[in-house]
Amino acid sequence: MNQQSPILNYIDNTWQESLTENLLDVTNPATGEVLSRVPLSPSREVGQAVTCASNALAEWRRTPPVERIQYLFKLKNLLEENIDDISETITMESGKTVAEAKGEMRRAIENVEVACGIPTLMQGTNLEDIASGIDEFMIRQPVGVCAVIAPFNFPGMITFWFLPYAIACGNTFIVKPSEKVPLTMQKIFQLLEQTGLPNGVVNLINGGRETVDAILEHPEIRAISFVGSTPTAKAIYAKAAAHGKRVQCQGGAKNPLIVLPDADPEFTTNATAESAFGCAGQRCLAASLAFAVGNAQQWFPKAISEIATNRVVGNGLDEEVEMGPVITNDSRKRIEGLIQNGIDEGARVIVDGRYPNISGGEHGNFIRPTVLGDLNPEGEIANTEIFGPVLGLIHVETIDDAIQLINSGQYGNMACLFTSSGASARKFRYEAQIGNVGINIGVAAPMAFFPFSGWKDSFFGDLHGQSWDAVDFFTQKKVVVERWN
Repeated sequence: MNQQSPILNYIDNTWQESLTENLLDVTNPATGEVLSRVPLSPSREVGQAVTCASNALAEWRRTPPVERIQYLFKLKNLLEENIDDISETITMESGKTVAEAKGEMRRAIENVEVACGIPTLMQGTNLEDIASGIDEFMIRQPVGVCAVIAPFNFPGMITFWFLPYAIACGNTFIVKPSEKVPLTMQKIFQLLEQTGLPNGVVNLINGGRETVDAILEHPEIRAISFVGSTPTAKAIYAKAAAHGKRVQCQGGAKNPLIVLPDADPEFTTNATAESAFGCAGQRCLAASLAFAVGNAQQWFPKAISEIATNRVVGNGLDEEVEMGPVITNDSRKRIEGLIQNGIDEGARVIVDGRYPNISGGEHGNFIRPTVLGDLNPEGEIANTEIFGPVLGLIHVETIDDAIQLINSGQYGNMACLFTSSGASARKFRYEAQIGNVGINIGVAAPMAFFPFSGWKDSFFGDLHGQSWDAVDFFTQKKVVVERWN
């Protein structure tokens, strides 16, 4: 597939052109070049995909787990062999650097590897003689047809928080990628096709709002996975639950870092910059607030500002580039507006990344790293998910002050502490009301064999993506009480 090929759906192991005439341009955010046009598939095409997935379910469920994972072993090797090509596609349609795209796909591959352990992970429990001559045991069985509604910021990785676990557990699966970045899944489904998976086990449907609504409302889809903003996560969680579905919805974030006076300055500054400005701040684990505690105020603001000023911004396909554009022109304008709101609230501009002059990027959606000082902890800029390369600085006197501010916020996705004190680290780990905690880590992204946690308005549901949470989500428990005379 070249980048000018039409975007197709993949239903029942067949590539199909949508019948809709409603198409959206897919653009390169670094150049403004139109890469392709994505169809907004109507609800009847969602129904077609669900019917095929439902028809495939009975036979796929009866396929032994040790046989189901053989397809994942093949997929793992195919992803490894094609990681460079897929990463370049991710860069072209999302804007991140090739190194960031490769890191994303490495995490996707890790999830395939973990899901290959399903014959062990999916095991149940048993107990003999719960009463005289009576045994009881619990087994896991697949939920049925499942679907993911994926975001734009990780075109490859996010789907793999769910897909490999779902099909390894015996479910069939439907992927709805973001209409902003549909090209990556076109290539990944070409690899899925090469694994020889039976007809209907995995399906791809492109689209927008009507497509999503059809997925949420279809009675044969039993489980929904979603990653995106908090308002959308809330809406999807409510609607899917109202239609009787099992739901897991990862929402937004406002991730803070705490810098203690005893933190290593160079290491802390570099880790903070990578967290705040990596992927142009467009990830749910991007740091967007930094609390400089006590004397850390004397060195941290200057150090992080120097890195922000010198970060190389441009087209992610260029090897020397350290940060690419944001996804759309509307995103750039929204971020610029939030920066201005912060200034209007009294924030001090330390590094202003608005309206940059990027060579060759005149038609791109570029904004340079931005650092704002003296934020009002109760202001809009300190409590709104910016989803861009903007870091706000707040000075507090003690770690207790910082923890109190973190715990008073609406989000609970990630928080990190930089220190050389084990006591401070334990205090923070124990008291922070956050799902993913980092100690001397700028991006506390769980490995594939741990769940991707999230608290408060950063997650809606009970079971997260990845690892044993994914196995629990994609299986339903059946308890058998058995007696033979």
